[in-house]
Amino acid sequence: MVKSGKLRSGTSQKIKRWKKGHSSDSNPETSRYRKAARSRYFSRPLEKSDLTVDALKLHNELQAGSLQKSSDAMQAGDVMEDQALTEKTSGTFLSGLSDCSNLTFRKVQRYWESNSAAHKEICAVLAAVTEVIRSQGGMETETEYFASLMTTLEAVDSSESLAAVAYLLNLVMKRLPAAVLKKKFSDTAKAFMDVMTNQVNSDSSSCLRWIISCLATLLRKQDLSVWSYPSTLQLYHGLLSFTVHSKPKVRKAAQQGVCSVLRYSDFVFSDNAPVHHPAAAATAKFCCKELEQSGGSKEDTTTLHVIGLLKDLLSAFPLSSVKSCCETLLRLMTLSHVLVTANAMQAFHKLFSSKPSPASMSAELNAQIITALYDYVPSENDLQPLLAWLAVMEKAHVHLSSLQSSLSISHLPRLFSVTMSCLLSPHTQVVSTATQTLKTLLNECVAPHMAEISPVLPSTSAGNGACILKMFRIVEEGLSYRFHASWPFVLQILGCFYRAAGRQAHPIMIKSLQSLGDLRATPQFPFSGELDLAVGGAVESMGPEVVLKAVPLLITGTDDDLEFPRSWLIPVIRDHVKNTQLAYFTSYFFPLANNLKQTGDELEQSGQKLMAKVYQTLQMQIWTMLPGFCTKPTDLLASFKGIARSLGMALNDRPDLRLCICQALRTLINKSCDTEEEKAELKRFSKNFLPILFNVYNQQPKPGEMVSARMAVLDTIRVYLSITEQETFSFNVCLSYRVIEEICGGESASCKAFVLQNLEELKTMLMDSLTTAASSSKQPRLKCLIHIVKQLNEEHRGFITALLPEVILCTKEMSIGARKNAYSLLVEIGNAFVRFCGNTKDAINEYLGHVYIGLTGSVTMITCAVLALTRLVFHYKDTIDVSSLELLLQNVCLLLSSRTRDIVKASLGFLKVLLFSLDVKVLASHITMEGISNMNDMRRHFRSKLKSIYTKMIRKFGVELVKSMLPADQHKVLVNIRKTEARNKRRKLVSKTEEDGVLLYLSLCSIEDILAETDSDSDEDEKPRKGQKKPVRKGQAWLKEGISDEPLNFLDPKAAQRVLATNPNLKKASKAEHGFKVTSDGRLIIKEEDDEDDDNTKGGTQSKKNPKRKMRDELDDDMDVEPTMKYKAGGIGIHRPLDRRPEFGTEYKSKKGKGDVKKAGKCDPYAYIPLKKAQLNRRKKAKLQGQFKGMVRGAKKGALSGSRILKKRKHT
Repeated sequence: MVKSGKLRSGTSQKIKRWKKGHSSDSNPETSRYRKAARSRYFSRPLEKSDLTVDALKLHNELQAGSLQKSSDAMQAGDVMEDQALTEKTSGTFLSGLSDCSNLTFRKVQRYWESNSAAHKEICAVLAAVTEVIRSQGGMETETEYFASLMTTLEAVDSSESLAAVAYLLNLVMKRLPAAVLKKKFSDTAKAFMDVMTNQVNSDSSSCLRWIISCLATLLRKQDLSVWSYPSTLQLYHGLLSFTVHSKPKVRKAAQQGVCSVLRYSDFVFSDNAPVHHPAAAATAKFCCKELEQSGGSKEDTTTLHVIGLLKDLLSAFPLSSVKSCCETLLRLMTLSHVLVTANAMQAFHKLFSSKPSPASMSAELNAQIITALYDYVPSENDLQPLLAWLAVMEKAHVHLSSLQSSLSISHLPRLFSVTMSCLLSPHTQVVSTATQTLKTLLNECVAPHMAEISPVLPSTSAGNGACILKMFRIVEEGLSYRFHASWPFVLQILGCFYRAAGRQAHPIMIKSLQSLGDLRATPQFPFSGELDLAVGGAVESMGPEVVLKAVPLLITGTDDDLEFPRSWLIPVIRDHVKNTQLAYFTSYFFPLANNLKQTGDELEQSGQKLMAKVYQTLQMQIWTMLPGFCTKPTDLLASFKGIARSLGMALNDRPDLRLCICQALRTLINKSCDTEEEKAELKRFSKNFLPILFNVYNQQPKPGEMVSARMAVLDTIRVYLSITEQETFSFNVCLSYRVIEEICGGESASCKAFVLQNLEELKTMLMDSLTTAASSSKQPRLKCLIHIVKQLNEEHRGFITALLPEVILCTKEMSIGARKNAYSLLVEIGNAFVRFCGNTKDAINEYLGHVYIGLTGSVTMITCAVLALTRLVFHYKDTIDVSSLELLLQNVCLLLSSRTRDIVKASLGFLKVLLFSLDVKVLASHITMEGISNMNDMRRHFRSKLKSIYTKMIRKFGVELVKSMLPADQHKVLVNIRKTEARNKRRKLVSKTEEDGVLLYLSLCSIEDILAETDSDSDEDEKPRKGQKKPVRKGQAWLKEGISDEPLNFLDPKAAQRVLATNPNLKKASKAEHGFKVTSDGRLIIKEEDDEDDDNTKGGTQSKKNPKRKMRDELDDDMDVEPTMKYKAGGIGIHRPLDRRPEFGTEYKSKKGKGDVKKAGKCDPYAYIPLKKAQLNRRKKAKLQGQFKGMVRGAKKGALSGSRILKKRKHT
């Protein structure tokens, strides 16, 4: 982030700053926009105005109330041309626009600042019309605007004014009531036709464009009966003639108008609407005529324009018209004109994509178009035409399938043949599009109708089955070597074919499955992923039994090929098996898993642990198939009873299989019980599975077992309880409380009935074990009691009263969950008292009376009672009586003088919650400081809590009141609180000021400056400041890598020991520099200052060394410590420094000749350039380029001399 208060160097000269003391001035020195506005509206403009004479004449006539232009008015307008700009007009000619109340023109109101003359003309006309309507007392409705604009349309002559009026009319007519347009149809149509006739040869197209749009809106609002008149059709033909106009905007407006009339006329959406618009046939005839007239000539533009119109209209034509238009398009495609062919293909694609009704496209016509399009198959090298042809054929067959499936399937083999040949194209896009086309045809044309087709056999020769056989043979041919470059796409098509038709046509697919198995066994087959997905599609539709008959698993558990070449089938079946027979798992995979388990145990006993591990892994993979077999099995009623006993035994005896079995049971209950019979079948075995699940859940996991399996058992119990009847539950005290919690909290009727029936036994068990249970067990017990208390009535008041002391004691449990449940149970008991009494205040007073008894007990009981009262006061603060609250506050204040810290701590917590939750007015009449004044011994220990309470009281009541209630020795604390509050307030103010400064700086800087400064400061911000500790993130962990670059084996039992809580690569902090040298064995070398230095400083006299110093010198000589030299070398020759740092790269220099040599175990002797962030600085670009050029120049020079030396050696 950008540092607050810091500006980039050189920024102060670029930005404009306020003078000191003038930062709050509101009026700037420059007022450019005010001057421009003043010069435009309040004085005569200096430049040429956009206010035209025609606009002024129109305005004056509208103000006078006469819209008839006379020769006198024309002459007056010419005379007043020089006096047109008056002060009054300049100030008011847009007043009708700015405050126009009709929402229709909200789009226009944004044009008033535009520099376009057309926009200003629109604003002027709207302002004038609005003023006329207001002068006549109008309400500015759409009808009034329509009448005024139609009158204005007949009055104006200029193209600009006509365009403005037509634009406003186009807006109004869309919101105008249809009854007005129906009543004024003739007059309005005549006015529009006159304007269109006059403007057809005009240079400006704006007027014609908006008039055409108005005419289309007028025709769209008429009733069906109006279209029986010849005049209406003549008017429509006038609109239709502009669809081939030379000007694009006019042509586009006409085409959009024709489409809106044919598709979105009001009567089309009525109850008795006709199938097609009355003008649809005439429109189709017009299009065919225009195509025939211009198609054979070189004028291709008209042809393209008409085809563009047909794209949107073909599906709205009647059947005969669609047929004639399609025939015309097909004839045009014979001309081999690229654009015409492409647009015709787009028209066909739009026709089939819109899914026309049988009244517009019959199945026979659809099939005829498909057959005709085979004559226009592009070459494989024409990329775009071929893609367009494939897209059209795909949509055509999909639509034909929706009309008549059998006819569609009969046409598919030919398309499959052509499309499969496209897989040989060198263009990847063609291959991908062809693959997607075949997959779409299989999913939308074949798969939905396969249930209607009888089983397809290799001998099938007639009907749709024969077509399916031909299609599959064509696709199967893609496995030949001719298509090897497109095998991944062929495998996708095969997998889609398996899913679409595998259930009915699997006899013809056995050979292809065998071929896939052989390909999968090929060494280093590159498309194994696509092949596995294809076989997975076969498993989904055919079932694993059919697939394994074609491609055997080759695993028996005895005398197996130790390579297990078909083991890849196990994960494929596991991921894709569903909707199959559960009996096949029971008959084939279950015995196979047992054999593998037995073989693995025998191998482990004989010492072959590696092979034993392989067999154990295989049998576990087979068990992972079970949830897939339990996903919507087809024979659940007949097969579940055959495997239920085995699953129960495995749950008991095999902890490693519990996850798979529990997932399978949950899948059966959640996804496979579609009928009541299937649900009853699973209910029948609940008396067998639930006791086993209860016992398994109660067992503590052994070392090495996964804890997640226990939670899976609990989830399975919860799911099984949702379908189990109440009679199935047999109450057992040994049940886990977590399980009882699920039963008590169950929403099903059976769970609620079980609780009510066994309520006495549940109460006895929970009450007896609550006091003796461990802290971790109290959490689920209290949760069970919460569910039970919710269902109790007034008959069980004694049970709740007896339960209350134990619940109060649980508020000081070690377990956080137990404490939370205890507080929740206290609230639920209060709700139960409210249910019993009916009156909330009386119920709460009675409840608090029971809790008050705890204040007379032991120290622990008193503490827990205060905590319970704190929670209850917070929850029922709005319903507690004032007298009860005052009594409670007095008792708690008395407890503050206790000598037990736990009691005082709980009492202070009560006061803190009271200050937080109650209103100020209630607190003012009850709060007292007597208890706090009596805290003589405990006041120092709880000074932080007392300070917090004082702070809250000061914020609520003020310093003076609190000061008067406290003893004199506590006044210093209040002074400290006042200073702290003032300091915090100042800090907040400073931080807010800094934020405002940052925002001001950001507003003055460009985004490039901010980003550049952010980049330059990022490294500095990342480093901790001096004296600051580096922030430590909690919850981080590091993984210690293997030794000597060995990969870490996660299957190693000791892998968990490599997860460290501290960074192993973090270097230890270097010790403080003390200035002394250290010997090799760690001893410090401490030298005193030399006397010679002292003598030189004083006068140059020298003294002899004493014996002790001599001994130290000898000791230093023995330690091989270099003496400290006073002389520092410098210069050349004998004065050169001997210990200077050697030049970089000297270790690579050759001792025998010039150049560098390679060293074993070191980097090659090249010029390595360090990559640093500072090198990205643009200011240092030239300097760095010079350095790099020097390096390159030196490298080239060295390479040149080296090559010369090599040449000399070769010659010699």
